[in-house]
Amino acid sequence: MRIAMAQLNVHIGDFEGNKAKIIDACHKAISLKADLVCFSELVTCGYPPQDFLEFADFVQMSENVVDSLLELSHEIAIVVGSPIINPKTEGKDLLNCAIFLEGGKRKYTQAKTLLPTYDIFDEYRYFEPATEWNVVEFKGKKIALTVCEDIWNVGNENPLYPICPMDEMMDQRPDLMLNISASPFHYAHAQERIDVLKSNVERYKVPIFYCNEVGAQTEIIFDGGSIVMSPNGQVYEEMPYFEECIRVYDLQDVIDGKIERVQEKNKIALIHDAIVLGIKDYFAKLGLKKAILGLSGGIDSALTAVLAVRALGSENVRVLLMPSQYSSGHSVDDARALAEALGIRYDIVPIRPIFDMYEKTLGPLFDDLPPNVTEENIQARIRGMLLMAVSNKHGNILLNTTNKSELAVGYGTMYGDLCGGLAVLGDVYKTEVYELSHYVNKDKEIIPINSIQKPPSAELRPGQKDSDSLPEYNVLDPILYQYVEMRKSPQDIIEMGYDEATVRRALRLVNINEFKRYQSPPVIRVSSKSFGMGRRLPIVAKYLN
Repeated sequence: MRIAMAQLNVHIGDFEGNKAKIIDACHKAISLKADLVCFSELVTCGYPPQDFLEFADFVQMSENVVDSLLELSHEIAIVVGSPIINPKTEGKDLLNCAIFLEGGKRKYTQAKTLLPTYDIFDEYRYFEPATEWNVVEFKGKKIALTVCEDIWNVGNENPLYPICPMDEMMDQRPDLMLNISASPFHYAHAQERIDVLKSNVERYKVPIFYCNEVGAQTEIIFDGGSIVMSPNGQVYEEMPYFEECIRVYDLQDVIDGKIERVQEKNKIALIHDAIVLGIKDYFAKLGLKKAILGLSGGIDSALTAVLAVRALGSENVRVLLMPSQYSSGHSVDDARALAEALGIRYDIVPIRPIFDMYEKTLGPLFDDLPPNVTEENIQARIRGMLLMAVSNKHGNILLNTTNKSELAVGYGTMYGDLCGGLAVLGDVYKTEVYELSHYVNKDKEIIPINSIQKPPSAELRPGQKDSDSLPEYNVLDPILYQYVEMRKSPQDIIEMGYDEATVRRALRLVNINEFKRYQSPPVIRVSSKSFGMGRRLPIVAKYLN
C-alpha cells in the first residue's frame, strides 16, 4: 500500500479554495501512484472554525466539499477531516470526523473522541465525543482512524480524559494508524509530538501516519511537520515545517523502519519562521498586501520591520520615523540605515510641533500640574495617530511592535504604541527579541548593531531607559515565563530563588494591566501560553492586586 500525506494551508470558510487544494492534492497523489491520500483535521472548512460551526450553512458547505470528492475516490481512497451533523438525538449537534472515502462512497466515519478544552481549544463547545471505535479495512489492511487529540492519552494516562480510543480498537488488531491533526505550533511542540507518537508506537506496535495542518489562522500557527513513524519507534520521516507538502510512502518500507529523517528544531529559527508565516498568511487570507510600522531605531521595531519584509516583500512595507525632542540622533540614523538596507520606503515626521500644539491646547485643562506620564502618553498617541492616518489613507495595515515583556507588564500606551492590526512580537520576550535579532544578523549585519546594543528606551523623556520603570529584562523575563507559561504562583517563583519584592511587583503589573491586553491587537502565538485566545483572565480581579 502506498499512502500519501498532504499537509495543506487551508483558509477558514473558503470552501471553494479549500476544495480546489484538496482535489489538486488528490490528483498529485494519483500521479505518484498512491493508493490512499490523507488530509488534516477539519480540512474542508479550516481549523479552528469556532462559532461558524453554529451556522447550519457552514456545516452544509463542509459536507458539500466531502461530496465533491466522492467521484475521485474511485481512483484513490481519501481520508478527509470535516464536521458532520450528529445522527443521534442526544448530545451536541456536531461531530468532528475523519471520513474514509472509497469507491464513490463514504465507507467509514470515525468521530473524534478526546475534545480539548484548554488553552486555545474549545471543542466541547461544539462537538459530541465518539462512543464507537472501529477499524476500516482497505487493501487487506486494518486501519485505525484517529483525530488529533485522540493519540494524546496513551494508555489512558492523561488525567484530562477517561478513555483512550486506540485502546478501544486494539482488540480488532489494526495494522496501522492514521491520525489527522490540526496541532498548533509553539517552539517546543514539534519535539512533544514526536515523543507522543513514540509512546503510541511503543504501546501499539503499529506504524503511524500523522498528517498535520500547515499555515496561519489569525494568531494561531500550524507548522505542518507531519510524521511517519515506524513500529520500531524511528521517525521514518518528519515532513517540512511551515510549508505545504505532499509525499507518498510505501507502507512496507515504513514497517521495515530502516530510515530515520528528522527536522532540526532550533527554537529561535522556528520562532522566526513561524512569525514570517503568521504575517504572510494574515495579510494574504484577509486580502491585504501592504504594511506600515513606526521605526524608532530600537530593536523591537527593527526586528518587526525585517520580519515584515521577509513575509511581504520590501515593496509592501513602509515605515515612519517619528523622532521627538527626546530622541537621540543615532536612533534616527539607525532607523534610516535599516530602512535603506531593507529597501523600504521611509518618511521622517518629527512630532515635536504636534506635541507643542497639544501642550498649548491642554495647558488650561491641566491646572498647572507638573509633567508626568501624561505627556509621555501624548507623544505615543501622536505617533499612533500618524501611523493610523497613513494606514487609513493608503491601506497599509499597521503592525504592532510591542514585545511580550512589555505587553505583560503594561509598558505601553493604549491608542498609542499598542495600536495596530497584528502584534508581531507580542509572544516574544525581550530577551528572545535579542536572540532573534542575532539570528537575523547571523550571516551579515541587517539590524544595526547599535539598535541591539543600546539600552532599551521609549525616548519619551530626557535620558529615559526601560530599566527606570522595570527590572532588567534578564531578571524580568524568567519571572514572567514562570507566571504566564508555567502558571506558577508568586510564592512558587520566590521559592525558586527570585527576589520577593521583584516578583510581587512584576506580577502585580501583569494582573493590573489585563485591560490593556483586552484592547490590543491579535498576537502571533509562538509559545505554549500566549496573550490572546489561549489565556483568559478577568479584568476586574483582586488576585495579586
